[in-house]
Amino acid sequence: MNDDRPRIFFIGSYMHAFVLRAPRFPRDGETVFGTDSEIGPGGKGSNQAIAAARLGADVDMLACVGADSFGDEARQLWQAEGINPRWIHVDPERASGMAFIMVNEQGQNRIIVNPGANDTLTARHADEAEDAIAQANVLVAQFESPVRVVERALELARRHGARTILNPAPARDVSDSLLSLVDVITPNEAEAQALAGLSEDSFTAEAAARALRERGVEIVVLTLGESGAYVFDDAGGRPVPGIHVPAVDTTGAGDAFTGALAVALARRWSIDQATSFANLGGAFCVTRPGVVPGLGLERELLSLRKPGDRVSPTVGGA
Repeated sequence: MNDDRPRIFFIGSYMHAFVLRAPRFPRDGETVFGTDSEIGPGGKGSNQAIAAARLGADVDMLACVGADSFGDEARQLWQAEGINPRWIHVDPERASGMAFIMVNEQGQNRIIVNPGANDTLTARHADEAEDAIAQANVLVAQFESPVRVVERALELARRHGARTILNPAPARDVSDSLLSLVDVITPNEAEAQALAGLSEDSFTAEAAARALRERGVEIVVLTLGESGAYVFDDAGGRPVPGIHVPAVDTTGAGDAFTGALAVALARRWSIDQATSFANLGGAFCVTRPGVVPGLGLERELLSLRKPGDRVSPTVGGA
């Protein structure tokens, strides 16, 4: 580890992605001809960890893949990206996780995931990594990993003073006790609505954020696509404007956002400044087809800045 670089521990997930692009999504029972396809690495934990590594962080990740070609490809990718392999497990019984993604010509996506080996992670795996969690500035978790390992990792991070970020995707029914371990939560609108227990008619960013804080979360950073994000903390709620770019593929934009946010918070930026930087990460990602190619270097993200943007130059990650 480099003491001058932010240290981030990710509770990982890996999903080998099968992507099909088409002019539009099929209706029930309909077949639509596609225009392109690709197969490659994915999974929210993996994507977020790679995003942070490319932005200059020292990254540990707790993850599990199958003893198959997809798992081999994942481990080769993580090695190339400089992610510490110490906490990467291989399950001989379960296949690596898979994600099936449809993308339309507007760049919108629909996704089905099969967790596979991801589901074999337990609280014991988090306990085994306690020393690494204790050394982290920030711990990041998401819900493609089992809730049992997420909650234990959050407990360990809280015990050792690491800041905690939860990307609650896909949305799950979780306890207030788990949410009380979260310093920063980064839902999209659908996830925020589900976690806040709001109807579509009653949903607003402020109402969702207040409900999540009542459940124990310290800071809510609600992602709003090209509109940016809505931050709610002790000072109240306010928008953090996004960056408008031509969208090629929105898949992975939330992961790019969360990875960048983690790096900025590990550098002890303010939540508004960190969210502005995260908006750059999400915006850069949607300009590229595929997730991993859209996880930018710091100079690439900063090149999207407009005059007056509240993002400071940073050190490292060039």
